[in-house]
Amino acid sequence: MSFLLTLLLALFIVSCETQNTPASESPKNSAQTKTERKVIIPQKDYALLIVESKSCIYCKQLDKDIKTETALQEALKDIDLYKILYESYKPVKANFGGKVVEMSENELAKTLNALSFPNLIFYDKEGNIILQIPGYVYPTQLVCIIDFVKTEAYKNEDLNTYIKKRNCA
Repeated sequence: MSFLLTLLLALFIVSCETQNTPASESPKNSAQTKTERKVIIPQKDYALLIVESKSCIYCKQLDKDIKTETALQEALKDIDLYKILYESYKPVKANFGGKVVEMSENELAKTLNALSFPNLIFYDKEGNIILQIPGYVYPTQLVCIIDFVKTEAYKNEDLNTYIKKRNCA
């Protein structure tokens, strides 16, 4: 009798745990998540990867800037924009350094040493990192930085010189 009671109690606990598991983490959806990985390999010549954190207020501000600032939206037209979440363990497929890798968003952020947020990583179609900026950047300066990448000015001068010359500091 006690064995049956223990078995019923164990089944009850397991069923409660399954019901309380968020849909995105349920065993039923875990196979789907693996096949539905995020791909952040640029289709355009350049890409911007934004590494965010759940509790980052500056990440939320940057997201708002991207949605509301017309000049920023215009600058981003010719560049692929991707976001990953530092706390996420969802699979992602990326090309950095000419090597295609598949790992979790968290592992990728750590591999890229993106440990402050937001972390802006500009890279080209071949996966070469052009520029990495830890922290929030104001929209007018970010437009200038995007232009620095898109016009390939990074091949001839450093970012600080470019920003001063363009007077967007």
